Amino acid sequence: MNAPDRPSFILLGVLVVLALFFIWRWLDKERPGILDVLTGFVTNFFDTLGIGSFATTTAIFKFRHRMPDEQIPGTLNIGHALPTVVQALIYISIIQVQFATLVSMIGAAVLGAWLGAGVVSRLPRRAIQIGMGVALLVAAMLFAMRNLDVKPGPGEAHALSGGLLLVGVGVNFVLGALMTLGIGLYAPCLILVSMLGMNPDAAFPIMMGSCAFLMPPAGLRFIARGRYNLKASLGLALGGALAVPLAASLVFKLPITHLRWLVIFVVVFAAVMMLRSAVLESRRASAQVPEQV
Repeated sequence: MNAPDRPSFILLGVLVVLALFFIWRWLDKERPGILDVLTGFVTNFFDTLGIGSFATTTAIFKFRHRMPDEQIPGTLNIGHALPTVVQALIYISIIQVQFATLVSMIGAAVLGAWLGAGVVSRLPRRAIQIGMGVALLVAAMLFAMRNLDVKPGPGEAHALSGGLLLVGVGVNFVLGALMTLGIGLYAPCLILVSMLGMNPDAAFPIMMGSCAFLMPPAGLRFIARGRYNLKASLGLALGGALAVPLAASLVFKLPITHLRWLVIFVVVFAAVMMLRSAVLESRRASAQVPEQV
């Protein structure tokens, strides 16, 4: 792995400023519970290994009945923002990707997330339940594809140009928008990078940089509308900040295929639970039965 060039360090500086601004706007006296901190630690440990955190966190929240379903997308984008910033700082520092490729794909994801968060933060509960249920099934499928190597062979490039760059930017825009609904960007971005002929290692700074830059702006839109759980978000941030440095030291050493199969099972089960909640929500609305608080 080659050291990044000077413009990449400028990008890292901008990311640090963005993270500090996010903390300043979010700072509060609420304290998270130990289970939320543990959730943040475990899911962000997986996240740093490239497995992703959105699907696993959603599954845990759903099993625990931690919050109303409509608060989950905002909690994911807010709570995982700071650990993802730490990931991006690490991977952009140790893996070199051409600056133009890195910035253009990150910028596309940020724009997609900003537009997507404005829509998702206004969606009714049932729409979010259906969207997240489908998102979890998509995540499980992508995890399975990675385990079964259903993707092109790895390339060697650390840059894109011409039509390939336009494709990468366009797809990353869509992935950024889907992030705000709870569809993690890591697995599809890794597959995208491989399909475009890039070295799989290059996916780490691209996907983690994309998420690190898009999650604070998207998170602030959810904060503005109050569509998140504050204590759970703080727990994810605290636990994740502790897990990321540990996982980063092991990322290229651990065999994670078996762990990913376990995640697939948990995610599919959570998807079924989410879609079942949407069906029950629809039946209550049809019967005009007031929802119990």
